[in-house]
Amino acid sequence: MRFFSLLLLAGSLAAMPVHAADAQNWLSRLLKAERQQSFQGIFVYERNGSFSTHAIWHQAGQNGESRERLLRLDGAPVEVVRVDGRLLCGSSILADQLIEGAGPWPPRPLEPQRLAEWYEIRMVGESRVAGRTAVVLTILPRDQYRYGFELHLDSETALPLKSLLLNEKGLLLERLQFTQLDTSTPLTKDKLEPGPTCRPVEILQAASPKQGVWRSEWLPPGFALRSMHTQPSPVSGETITYLMYGDGLARFSVFIEPLHSPLVEDARSQLGPTVAVSKRMSTADGDMMVTVIGEVPLGTAERIALSMRASEEQADR
Repeated sequence: MRFFSLLLLAGSLAAMPVHAADAQNWLSRLLKAERQQSFQGIFVYERNGSFSTHAIWHQAGQNGESRERLLRLDGAPVEVVRVDGRLLCGSSILADQLIEGAGPWPPRPLEPQRLAEWYEIRMVGESRVAGRTAVVLTILPRDQYRYGFELHLDSETALPLKSLLLNEKGLLLERLQFTQLDTSTPLTKDKLEPGPTCRPVEILQAASPKQGVWRSEWLPPGFALRSMHTQPSPVSGETITYLMYGDGLARFSVFIEPLHSPLVEDARSQLGPTVAVSKRMSTADGDMMVTVIGEVPLGTAERIALSMRASEEQADR
């Protein structure tokens, strides 16, 4: 298994100088590159043994602004245009499902300075990806509540040429790997303009709920609440409370929606790295469905779902 190979490799490097500082420096360079480096390329995305190929054009401005266009090149056409991280439009297959802060290829809020508390970060060698030399970092979780990563960063720009997400058993959950990357050719305006099938995305209006209406009695170490709001369900019209948690690398979301049907039951599923756990909960305001969705182990998601509480009332599960 790749994960155990990495552990053995990490062990064999124990007698070498510690590379933790170098690894931190590379993560800092990665964060800077994603904000400042323009590029265009082709990458392959693998999840659950299924592959898809995508083109990407990313333009970074001098003041940190960005514009990005993604286009799937095989199967049904899928297109997304994002400006400063906010969705501008999506192809018809996606547009009705997109909400602010969600959707395919979401930006990951990397926080290198916090990661060492929850992950062991090491440089383990060099590789070659898309015809470019790369340094290889492993980011191994210090507990069982999150997944590990292997990153191959471009030696010249620090952009991620390849990333692997591995579960607690060392099995590959997700792969993103460039086959072509161009950081020197100027981007033309037409490459960044949306195609005719890219529909403007209607951002659902969010409102801030009363602080502390819902809370978790247990979170994996290092995870903290990053945002919370309410919004109407695009399906039922019911008000959904949305909470997003992160540890600087991994993240998950909790959705809480009123239930009016006795037929809805608990559920759990996993598609590649993404798990979804739904638990029915009784409160003084009626039955609620608590759903945890994120890139964390299934057992972690279940424990989080069971820990959710309405603050001013004792849940009766």
